[in-house]
Amino acid sequence: MNLALFGNLFGGLGLFLIGMRMMTTGLKLSTGKSLKRILGEWTKSPGRGLFSGFLITALVQSSSAVTVAVIGFVNAGLITLPQSIGVIYGSNIGTTVTGWIVAAVGFSVNLKAFALPVIALGAIMRLSGPTNRRAFFGDAFAGFGLFLMGISTLQMSFKGIESSIDLSSFAAMGAFSIPIFIGIGLTLTLLMQSSSAAMALVLTATVSGLLDLNQGAAAVIGTNIGTTSTAALSVIGATINAKKVAAGHIIFNMITAIVALIILPVLIKFIVFCMELLNLGHDPAIVLALFHTVFNCLGVLILWPFTGKLVSFIEKRFASSADEKGRPKYLDNNVVGTPVLALDALTLELERIRALTSRIVRKGLNSNFSYGALPTDKEAQDNLIEASRAFCAKLQSRPLTESQGQQVATALRVLQYFRTAGALCASLEKKRIKPALEKLGSDADMVTVFQNSCIGVLNVTENPCSEEFCQIDNMIHDMLSAYHDLKEKLLSAGGIGTISVPEMVEQLELFSKIRRIARQAAKGAVYFVAMKPNSGICCPTNTVKFAWNRHW
Repeated sequence: MNLALFGNLFGGLGLFLIGMRMMTTGLKLSTGKSLKRILGEWTKSPGRGLFSGFLITALVQSSSAVTVAVIGFVNAGLITLPQSIGVIYGSNIGTTVTGWIVAAVGFSVNLKAFALPVIALGAIMRLSGPTNRRAFFGDAFAGFGLFLMGISTLQMSFKGIESSIDLSSFAAMGAFSIPIFIGIGLTLTLLMQSSSAAMALVLTATVSGLLDLNQGAAAVIGTNIGTTSTAALSVIGATINAKKVAAGHIIFNMITAIVALIILPVLIKFIVFCMELLNLGHDPAIVLALFHTVFNCLGVLILWPFTGKLVSFIEKRFASSADEKGRPKYLDNNVVGTPVLALDALTLELERIRALTSRIVRKGLNSNFSYGALPTDKEAQDNLIEASRAFCAKLQSRPLTESQGQQVATALRVLQYFRTAGALCASLEKKRIKPALEKLGSDADMVTVFQNSCIGVLNVTENPCSEEFCQIDNMIHDMLSAYHDLKEKLLSAGGIGTISVPEMVEQLELFSKIRRIARQAAKGAVYFVAMKPNSGICCPTNTVKFAWNRHW
């Protein structure tokens, strides 16, 4: 093999991989909301889940993208694990569409003549709309053009190296050569992290005569096994739900591969016989595409009756790995590539942080910030906030729409409010300052009024659909009035000597911090509600912002 052929081979492979990446990313970003809607609405039953998994994978050309979306929806509680298994089944059938594209288009048309106009169209769409869906569709078109260019280059490369590589010695080994070619398909997928790219390489090599049908079929089985590596690698350090979905994906592919291996010779002969019977010839690319589709469908038929047992096995396997309070439950790096799903995951994690912050503030107010679990809760809050900030940073590195960018910015703002509230609570817990009720005498009930008004504001922010939420402006005003009344009383008591000046300063610091705690926690909660789409807020968000500007 000379250097030029070597360069053509790897250059064609590079074009194919870049094209696949651009096509998949462009389609994910342009159809993110559609992906969310389809998976959210079309998975009410296992059968519909199978169909939606097939459809989306066929359109997006990435089973990994669908698996990531499924992980996001299982994390969000929008679909159950049994429903997700149905989507995984459909996704594995959908990933066979790549083979059909290569077989049907890659070897029957002048690819370069078709690819270049497609790339030009994609570039025009990208340049004419840098921040909208048209630009993302442009990326997808350009990626498809590069995908076709890569296939064309691979075809020429394999025709050039066919005479340089002799695999006849493997053919002489008979059935013992099958594991070798399974390993080749597996290795190609592991190296390229794309079963579609490995499948195209195998089809091209078979059509070029480098592999015979049985060897090509064995390599196809290897690519099917290799695609589980993406799922296995993606769940390292991921959430428990992500691991459950990945486990279902791996189990399905392994069982399907074993079945395909057992019936490989019979199935290949049967497919060739049927094609000859229908006068369709026996084009190697079509035979292997059929083989890939048939054994994946067969795997679904075999496992479908045992889906319930498979789900039970997975649930038991991961039952002992429950998430801890300070460990993110919804943040998963797998969904960062799909901003719509990533923002959903971030919103769910912010809800956990909001609830934890509310718990810290409530118990702190009710116990003068001396309840025993405060340090533990504060540590959990810090861990969740840091993880959420890191997730936001990763999300910001992705192409986002203006609306999505604003949501991330608001999320960071919310995290800062919650962090400040928690830090103030921890500060008071360390100082152990208690209200000087005995020094206030008959006015001691002013402390209770102020603290109750703080808790009342927190209560309202947790129920944005209530009538009280629309009156939060007035509630904030009442809370601040109670604080100023208490402050005036303390200053007066210090002035006449009822309370010593150092003690008065301590008390002023205590209630000032309580005011700030309520303010920060309420601000975080209100902006969190405002950042959520379709949050059901009963009054305009501008009213809330007016409240902050007016009183705080």
